[in-house]
Amino acid sequence: MPRQLERNLSEKELATLFAEAQEANNEEAQTQLVLKYEYLVESIAKKYSHTKSNYDDIYQVGMIGLLGAIRRYDSSFGRNFEVFAIPTIIGEIKRFLRDKTWDVHVPRRIKELVPKIKSAVDTLTHELQRSPSIPEISDYLGVQVEDVLESMEMSKSYHALSMDKSIESDFDGSTVTLLDLVGEEETGYELINFRMALSDCMELLTHREQEIIKLTFFNQMSQKQVGEKLGISQMHVSRIQRQAIKKLQEAVLTSGRV
Repeated sequence: MPRQLERNLSEKELATLFAEAQEANNEEAQTQLVLKYEYLVESIAKKYSHTKSNYDDIYQVGMIGLLGAIRRYDSSFGRNFEVFAIPTIIGEIKRFLRDKTWDVHVPRRIKELVPKIKSAVDTLTHELQRSPSIPEISDYLGVQVEDVLESMEMSKSYHALSMDKSIESDFDGSTVTLLDLVGEEETGYELINFRMALSDCMELLTHREQEIIKLTFFNQMSQKQVGEKLGISQMHVSRIQRQAIKKLQEAVLTSGRV
């Protein structure tokens, strides 16, 4: 949409645009108003953003707030549009920051208390000319000390550390990453436990069943080869093998060891 739509408009023209944007849901009128007041979103987004990608997200959210304000504005309230729109845009951005930008899920009460604590710290630091204590922050906000401590601790979850973040070793000064320090699940223990359970359950099989299981699964022989070795048909081997496997499955599952 051409930028010349940002030209100065008379009060009458503005009133007409708002009426068209609201009553007739005129997209062209809405676009003209969005372009005219876009500077509000840009200014507010810069205040609440810290990075370029963060600014882009906040700007988009702010534009949604601006459009919502355009659709709800009523000049009969006796306020100009900027006064009405700014709280709406800020409210939309704050909800976004509260609900969508934490890297780790935390309770809503924590999300709401964290910014209050930061504001209280700034105010008390100015008044006391020193850093406030936890009880002083608690008294100022009228909340429990435990809530302040929990919120301050949980605020560290606002941004999760990258697993590629470098950390200097305390031992030799070498550099490692968080990923290097993360333990891995040892699958060998589970395999050992399963083999022990299977070994105990093998005793429940007949001698012929044990022989066929060992030849087919441990010696990797085909059913045909097993049949030739034992002097029985391949079909007979297959039937005994299925019967033995079923016994083993039931025994292992009921053993409580896997």
